Amino acid sequence: MTQQSHTQHINTVVIVGGGNAGWLTAGRIAAKHQGQVRVILIESPGIPPIGVGEGTWPTMRSTLLALGISETDFIRECDATFKQGAKFARWVDGSPEDFYYHPLVLPQGFGKADMAAYWLHGSLHGSLHGTSATTDVSPAMANVGPFSSFSNDLCYQEAICERGLAPKTIRHAEFAAVANYAYHLDSGKFGVFLQRHCMEKLGVEHIQDDVIAVQSASNGDIAAVQTQNHGLIAGDLFVDCTGFKSLLLGKHYQVPFKRCDDVLFIDTALAVQVPYETSDAPIASHTISTAQDCGWIWDIGLQHRRGVGYVYASRYCSEAEARETLARYVGPAIADLAVRKIPIESGHRTRFWQNNCVAVGLSAGFLEPLEASALVLVELSAQMIAEQLPATRGVMDIVARRFNETFLYRWDKIIDFLKLHYILSQRDDSAFWRDNRDLATIPQSLQDLMQLWQHRAPGDLDFTSNNEVFPAASYQYVLYGMGFRSETARQSRQLNNWDFVASQLQQNRKMIDQALTLLPSNRELIDKIRQYGFQNI
Repeated sequence: MTQQSHTQHINTVVIVGGGNAGWLTAGRIAAKHQGQVRVILIESPGIPPIGVGEGTWPTMRSTLLALGISETDFIRECDATFKQGAKFARWVDGSPEDFYYHPLVLPQGFGKADMAAYWLHGSLHGSLHGTSATTDVSPAMANVGPFSSFSNDLCYQEAICERGLAPKTIRHAEFAAVANYAYHLDSGKFGVFLQRHCMEKLGVEHIQDDVIAVQSASNGDIAAVQTQNHGLIAGDLFVDCTGFKSLLLGKHYQVPFKRCDDVLFIDTALAVQVPYETSDAPIASHTISTAQDCGWIWDIGLQHRRGVGYVYASRYCSEAEARETLARYVGPAIADLAVRKIPIESGHRTRFWQNNCVAVGLSAGFLEPLEASALVLVELSAQMIAEQLPATRGVMDIVARRFNETFLYRWDKIIDFLKLHYILSQRDDSAFWRDNRDLATIPQSLQDLMQLWQHRAPGDLDFTSNNEVFPAASYQYVLYGMGFRSETARQSRQLNNWDFVASQLQQNRKMIDQALTLLPSNRELIDKIRQYGFQNI
């Protein structure tokens, strides 16, 4: 690298590709650097976005705030609704009453005591009525009542979701809440909304054209991209948001794609948009994931329709069988609806930042949508690029190395967490579920954790990076929601603060009662926001 290129300032960022990945990245950079960096987005007019990412994480609230977006406008224009977690139905044994929650609120008392250990010990060895087979359960527990489920005993959000309630009221400020929340949204409308905001409010330049070639610099960087009608467009940093094609990182730089279909078997989705039967139909306040013979069905409630899709492993069932499964779930209405088939290639690039090119979104990789990881990876990528945007080309390699380390770690942890759902299932109705429990398909990192958790609950020290995507609490919700039981007998002498545990369980039930009294239904709140906006009535 020449001295001149080493000291070259990063003045122009060129984003190739639109969609949610392109516009979120453009918006993050433009909002952070406020005119000091020129942001150009080149979008092919002939390529529609994939448009299947309808579930988000609570991080989307901070993303919208960082972009200067009104929550009222976002909800009105993107068909958005509130999401308070995920309900997993029929994942454990496949029975109709089989379900558990992964809510977005931490377990009561989390971080103040090992609440999971107390909950396990009490449910396995004692009684909540003060008559324990062991003598370490306090009489204070007598006022709490019997255990039900981990998420219901230690988190008030399950009760909110089960009753279809919103996480806040119309009188709350934008982005404030009673319960932590994310959103469900119309992915296509969200992309259009972001584009308009980025262009009108943040000064992002938009070029509609096809990129037909890449011009390299002498040091191997991308100097410019050649477009069909606008000629060469030069830049200092290029962001690849070209989807599965990965025109820059994959095609130009030949960065390999690491498949993980030996761990995650899902490779196909059948998606359909299902209208509500009535305009006032309830809107689920959570994502519903219902296990099937060879995969699972997502069900996401938007304002005017539900997004429903069957993701399955084609090695275990034919497309015709998958369509029959989806039809049974949706019902007779599916006869008049268009079903879209979407191939899924689970995996990611072996690195995400090469020279002066970084990939965001599908060009970096994709995993099945079980825990809505697609959009959050876009958000986290866009945030890190914006906040650590190198001042000069000379420090870009340092930022690139840190970015690659961070996101390789995050992808690996997401793969582990998704696989966790499958290995805990007791379903034995198909080879799909049996094969998912084969040790040969389980990453060693996850096997190690499962061995540790045989004897204690997951804790923060199991995850030592500040780049964790799923905290210990998420693992607890899935583990104990699916019936896994860490043996706590050896910890019994350490569990000596049952009065505190009783107070936390009582507090949780008090919060449930308050929430059920205070909160409107998800539908009711969305209708009020559309009509009045927050705090305007």
